[in-house]
Amino acid sequence: MLGQVIELIEKHERFAITSHIRPDGDSLGSSLALCWILRGLKKDAEVIMCDHVPLAYSKLPGSELVRVVPDIDREYDAVFVIECSDVTRPGLPSLNEQFVVNIDHHSTTALFGDLNWIDSTAAAVGEMIYNLAKAIGSRITPEIASCVYAALLTDTGSFHFSNTTERTFKIASELVKHGAQPAKLSQAIFYSYPYAKILLIGTVLSTLQRDESGRIAWITMTRKAMTESGANEDDSDGVINYPLTVGDVEAVAFFRELQDSTYRISLRSKNRVNVARVAEQFGGGGHCNAAGFTIKADYDHLSKDVISKLKEAVQTSPVVNGREIKPR
Repeated sequence: MLGQVIELIEKHERFAITSHIRPDGDSLGSSLALCWILRGLKKDAEVIMCDHVPLAYSKLPGSELVRVVPDIDREYDAVFVIECSDVTRPGLPSLNEQFVVNIDHHSTTALFGDLNWIDSTAAAVGEMIYNLAKAIGSRITPEIASCVYAALLTDTGSFHFSNTTERTFKIASELVKHGAQPAKLSQAIFYSYPYAKILLIGTVLSTLQRDESGRIAWITMTRKAMTESGANEDDSDGVINYPLTVGDVEAVAFFRELQDSTYRISLRSKNRVNVARVAEQFGGGGHCNAAGFTIKADYDHLSKDVISKLKEAVQTSPVVNGREIKPR
């Protein structure tokens, strides 16, 4: 499939790149890297999103060039859709009228594109974009290296998640050789929080609960919490990782209240606890250790249902910190 993507790029001239609503480090870093690659090949390319660039990624090379639009408003030969589970995720209504190249590393992704390049072995889509750059003969500039490094850094949880492999570090090393600056990128992404985010984190963590086994934890963010802290939804990114730092906790759910009884649920886990299978039961998807979904439901019923499914996932996972345990 990579060969077909390369053939498309070589034969055409005008491209757009987009990704899901509320872009994260992988979706945005990969989109910007691909844009730099295409421009380096003298192609007409731009990144379009329906949401703004989050503050944490505002210092990535090219982030200021991202065009925020409610829908596709120009003619393109093809639109690259990065890290989206289906064609609606970018929030661009007429996207399905375009020639779409679907690029993702989630095995649960629908094959909605005219071309579908899916590699579930990649730690991040950024890794795939880096492979594309090398395969097509692109010069790896500091801009490309920085954007791909940000994608790898964030989608591996700062190289903490189980998708981190020898190949991940090899690519990261090559990116540093090409101009990516790890300390500078990490500081921009993780040490530039607005004060409101810290207030929000404190409020959300005060909702922390665990089940009777101590192996499952969950936190909740209400609209009221955001309003009172002066934060926005972007400021909730990363909060889910705090409960996961508790030694006995193996799976975490983060319930984020949106509007009209709609919730965005993020799931994280350690070891072999497969939260992607839990997300799939609610129409979502993701990786073994990181997944999520959005749903309209009553909070009390929803939370009980999600925690029940997490219990099942934990009980069918036989390994905890290297020790064999029996399901409770």
